[in-house]
Amino acid sequence: MKVVQRRRATTPARAAARARRDLARMARPSGAFDASRYFRGAVDLGFFNVGSSRVRALAKEMYRTHRDVWSVDAALACADALIRDRHLEVKGAGIEMMACYGHACEPRILPSWKRWLARGNSANWATTDAICGMLIGPLLVRHPSLASQMRGWARHRNMWVRRASAVSLIPLVRRGLALGLAYGVARTLHPDPEDLIQKAVGWMLREAGKTDARQLERYLRSNGTRIPRVTVRYAIERFPPAKRRALLKATKAGRSDGRHLTDSSTHD
Repeated sequence: MKVVQRRRATTPARAAARARRDLARMARPSGAFDASRYFRGAVDLGFFNVGSSRVRALAKEMYRTHRDVWSVDAALACADALIRDRHLEVKGAGIEMMACYGHACEPRILPSWKRWLARGNSANWATTDAICGMLIGPLLVRHPSLASQMRGWARHRNMWVRRASAVSLIPLVRRGLALGLAYGVARTLHPDPEDLIQKAVGWMLREAGKTDARQLERYLRSNGTRIPRVTVRYAIERFPPAKRRALLKATKAGRSDGRHLTDSSTHD
């Protein structure tokens, strides 16, 4: 059963307002599914406690309703209105809907997605990672020359842009591409004190290691004493237990920052 009935096409602004109302009507008490427990510390982030499958269905219905009448710029305008909403599910609907137009997205749209990150519209790991995984990453795969911009993103003052510099490269490194760039971004981000940056870098390195485990091991042994422990732990997850123990020991020796970071069972 569809989440919403098929409706007539309308303007991006009206479609965004309608999507907000639809999601608000789907809201559930937090006792059944309290999304907020996964986002401790997130500022001004609201939750309707609507499951991802229902958000995705609503976004796809929006796309089906408007695909023959909206340009990709109109879709971007609608997504821009949705991403500004404080509710996680409304942001997600905008990203999911924009992803349906992925085949039409061109390099000129990348700055708009970066603005979502830089102006705080994605100030949580789930929204940021959805933008990276569904929008930016696939665009970089289609247009690899754009990937070099991640070097600059890694130095951005906004932590979500910095996180995106690593997470957005994952679709490329999974294909064995842009590995040198990924390791360069990792080096830039290693001094970053933010836990969510350290985890993102470890995630990216782990994916790079799936295509070239020897290169990852060499990198860790050469740079490990400068890499946060949480990053190392994430990066070595795919190695055999004995190799993990050896790399943990090799990358711990000579550390001078005195910090002790513990790992988490989840990637965020």
